[in-house]
Amino acid sequence: MTDAAWPDAASPDAIWRNWHDAAERLVARFDGLYRLERFDYRQPVRLQQAAPRRLRRPYTVPVAYTDWGPADAPLLLACGGVANAAMRFAFLAADLQRDGFRVVCMDWLGRGLSGWLADDHEYTSETYLEQLRQMIGHLGGRPVALLGSSMGGTLAIELAARHPELVSKLILNDVGPHIPRARRLRRSQTLARWYVFRTPQDIERRVGAAQKNDGPVADDVRRFISFQQTRWSTEEAGRVYRHDPRALLAYRRDAQHALRQWAAWGQLKCPVLLLHGLESDALLPATVERMWRSRPITLAHIPDTGHTPVLCDRHQTLAVRDWLRGELPAPLALSIPHAWRRDPRVG
Repeated sequence: MTDAAWPDAASPDAIWRNWHDAAERLVARFDGLYRLERFDYRQPVRLQQAAPRRLRRPYTVPVAYTDWGPADAPLLLACGGVANAAMRFAFLAADLQRDGFRVVCMDWLGRGLSGWLADDHEYTSETYLEQLRQMIGHLGGRPVALLGSSMGGTLAIELAARHPELVSKLILNDVGPHIPRARRLRRSQTLARWYVFRTPQDIERRVGAAQKNDGPVADDVRRFISFQQTRWSTEEAGRVYRHDPRALLAYRRDAQHALRQWAAWGQLKCPVLLLHGLESDALLPATVERMWRSRPITLAHIPDTGHTPVLCDRHQTLAVRDWLRGELPAPLALSIPHAWRRDPRVG
């Protein structure tokens, strides 16, 4: 069901229409700045082990992505966390586009506007790595600068270790080679619930609470993110997450163990920018210290922020731009102060 399928504005649900219209005005700030594209991801037989052998065959699933900037500009591929939509990177992409970059933001399989896989057991890290590999191939196969938030960063580390020829630079948004089991369990249990938001106050309270670690983010930005991560459901008479619930249940199974990627971290050959929310419960100080001591990296601390920074703050997007241009060397540690909040009427 599309967001256009709303009750009559004169009905008691008119409050939803007002919330929707306000969100649409926020979306309009990005009109004409990007193209919504898709490519056919091909799920190989080797990643269908849970299906009966007689039913295994390659099949395609559409992957949605936003494409900002000219095709011949330096390319940054951005991928979000386990429950993020590609438009979460809209502020970063708009800023970098104005500074001469091309930014591609991808929806993971089972999230946002991408299609769903045939079996919940196929939502695995190996599938997501294959999606990343095919996405880079679709973009031309040349090495890309890769930005990953949370789960996206975990997969970016693994891809850069296994396929160094595909990744020229790596930006990790509040994620490292270790995430504690307790933190992963807590997050997965929250995500696995199929929330229905039947009032705007409900979505602002629940999604807003989930975003409390994003840092000092304006209310209009939170509404924009909430709008992108949900869709209207006539059946539920409210908004629901724009995700395949089976993908989030699969993540809960995977989260029974702590994440440890130190072997992959040790194999990286590309430059690394680490963005660290100083109040993060996922990227702990001990992990940051070990990353800093193990190789030359550029480390940017973000105050008053947890897991994960939205990257809508202009000082944060400028730091990413300067690092991509080679103007922030390694080893280097810095702190990024908060910028003035954006004007809600412009990108």
